[in-house]
Amino acid sequence: MALSLQLASVSYAPAPMARASVSMSFTDSFSTDSKPWTSSEVSDKAGLEALAKKLNPTVGYWDPLNIGDSSPETIGWFRHAEIKHGRVAMAAFVGYCVQSNGICFPWAQSLSGTTFADISAAGGPADQWDALPSAATLQILGVVGFLEMWSETSAVLKMDGQEHYVRGGKPGYFPKLNRKDEMAFPHPVPFNLFDPFGFTSKMTPEKKERGLLVELNNGRLAMIGIIGMISASKGLQVPGLDSLGIKPYAGEIMAPFSATDTSLPFVSDMLGKIGTYGY
Repeated sequence: MALSLQLASVSYAPAPMARASVSMSFTDSFSTDSKPWTSSEVSDKAGLEALAKKLNPTVGYWDPLNIGDSSPETIGWFRHAEIKHGRVAMAAFVGYCVQSNGICFPWAQSLSGTTFADISAAGGPADQWDALPSAATLQILGVVGFLEMWSETSAVLKMDGQEHYVRGGKPGYFPKLNRKDEMAFPHPVPFNLFDPFGFTSKMTPEKKERGLLVELNNGRLAMIGIIGMISASKGLQVPGLDSLGIKPYAGEIMAPFSATDTSLPFVSDMLGKIGTYGY
């Protein structure tokens, strides 16, 4: 939570340094092509303060960890982490609301006959995760791991005309999936993960800049929101959420596997260690 509040007021763009020529404009960092969406540069403290006021006029520029004085590589890492976690948190927040209201697909979840309704009936979103068959859990984790690996691979980024975000590249950029070069997949992929329908290509630079500010602020709010709902499900007092009737969860939030996955290697040992070190 403290890191979320820190990210909510400081804008990550590097201070100019003689040893590296890294262009890290604010809106450049979110572009999905090789061109910047705007020419406004944020490369000094004055620029950071101006950007922070755009994002949150009430709080303004607040950087107690002095991230703005870090190296371009460190700032790029923090910016990418914030953008990525904000996007994931927005999806998680919407998913948590949908699953909490029992909304699910009407068909079978697996060939074994388990339906999405069966999973939904297990309880809140965290209980539903625990109720997934081990094969489904592994598939989800495998896809997430692949997407993470794909986005971090310099060779893939270079094919898109990009660089890694700690080497002067654009934080938040995700490589194309529907490609026709030597990095193309054996099976055709019709859409990209980011902006699959190409809506941003039709926006004016002004609308793009405003949309990026909105995305960043929404991501920050979503990070706080999903942590708040998870905290409320564990019985903690969260003002504004205590009266919503969020279903309680008795399991371990940070454990990727549960008792239903004890057939997997090391899971039983992992579950046996829970609580040993105070968490």
